[in-house]
Amino acid sequence: MATTRSPAPAATDTPPAARRAIPLAAVAVAFATVQLCCAVARMDLGWDEIVYLSQVDPRNPAAYFSAPRSRGITFLVAPVVAVTSSTTVLRVTLALLSSAALYAAFAVWKPLLGPGRAALAALLFAGLWITVLSGPEVMPNLWVALASVAAVGWFLRARTDGPGRRRALAALAAALGAVGLLRAPDAGWLALPLLAACATVRPWRRPGTAAAVLGGLALGCAQWVAEAYVRFGGIGRRLSVSSGTEGGMGAHPGAGLRAAYRALNGPQLCRPCHIAGPSLTHSLWWLLLPALTAAACVLAVAGRRRAGPAAVTLLPVACALALAAPYLLLLDYAAPRFLLPAYALLALPVAAAAVRAVRSARARLAVTVLLTAVLGAHLTVQAEELRANTADARDTTVRYRRAAEELGRLGLTAPCLVTGPRAQPVAYEAGCASAQIAGNNRSHTAADIVRRASRIPTALLFDTKDPYLPSYARAWHPHALPGTDWVAYLP
Repeated sequence: MATTRSPAPAATDTPPAARRAIPLAAVAVAFATVQLCCAVARMDLGWDEIVYLSQVDPRNPAAYFSAPRSRGITFLVAPVVAVTSSTTVLRVTLALLSSAALYAAFAVWKPLLGPGRAALAALLFAGLWITVLSGPEVMPNLWVALASVAAVGWFLRARTDGPGRRRALAALAAALGAVGLLRAPDAGWLALPLLAACATVRPWRRPGTAAAVLGGLALGCAQWVAEAYVRFGGIGRRLSVSSGTEGGMGAHPGAGLRAAYRALNGPQLCRPCHIAGPSLTHSLWWLLLPALTAAACVLAVAGRRRAGPAAVTLLPVACALALAAPYLLLLDYAAPRFLLPAYALLALPVAAAAVRAVRSARARLAVTVLLTAVLGAHLTVQAEELRANTADARDTTVRYRRAAEELGRLGLTAPCLVTGPRAQPVAYEAGCASAQIAGNNRSHTAADIVRRASRIPTALLFDTKDPYLPSYARAWHPHALPGTDWVAYLP
């Protein structure tokens, strides 16, 4: 008797799990592509990047590492720097790693929001110009943002019993530990709403959840705490020195908000921030973000059937506000990268609310087309800002390299020393040590400079706009540095 076989699955059939991964994977691939095409090839090393890199670069002396910094990003790039001095290799590596991290962080939210909403949230965050620019940079803020998204997601997934709870708690501790290693103060601010939820919400009122939060915080901040005692005399002293470096952290709510708005589309550091604000068309998304977030919270509370769904919206909002608070309320200057963790967390409820609006609308197609057009316009604006800020960053770093090359022609070869307001980036490019006698990176005295200048080639970088020339250099010989606004004084 003839037998019939059921038809084999078509070669093009995709397993359900793979299909659910496609939207977020597409966003991650697009994020990597934009970085590689628009940022990687056009960016030399910036000032802060050089400080972080120099700590583990075997080819150059380490720059002064100030109290507010944490060493997590330095540890991340250490293997690359140990192998090569190529900036392009470093940029490409970070672009690929940050894209993979984007996927991993928002993938945590697929069981909470669904694959489509998680992918949309990742797109909203990855579409910002500062997110793209930060991807290949040796800066901690983007990595703090992605680790925070993962930490909050794992915290929410640990609220119920089951075989996945232990894994969720371990992942929560690891993600929060990563935040602490990257920026210890940010980890403290992120932990506050998580611990508050442990104390007030029944599903999290369990020792295991609180222990994961506290354990991750302690694990991530251990290196920062140890360094505080070794270099600064304790935690309190390090925080005090950090406050002084930041210009005196205190109540600056009006100044902080104004500075954040003015610096929304650059420069990458606005200090002091006395520039004009961005145009309305290029800042409308930022002005609407509080309203969109509030609407998402109202919809979540109004439509909840149990604590869980509302918490999926309310907790990331609470964590975003906690992470943004020190930068908006305690500082009187701004940098667009400071708010990356808040943007990443707020993208989650905004994406969920947008999908809910489409599904609940009677004219679903019309609403979908409208929201897609708005998103397209937003991404177009971000692309314009990306081009402008990439060019600005390149112009600044090119000056560092020109100054370093001219110092080499003037005879500064390792071992050598560069001092002055821009000593750190120029010294790194020239292969020299750097030293400052004033400002945020003060590390030496004038007597130290004079003593070292008697032994090794030394240069003082002097800005022609600065009226004050240090007394020890008044008898030194000035040399203009072509292509910059600086003069090098050599003994």
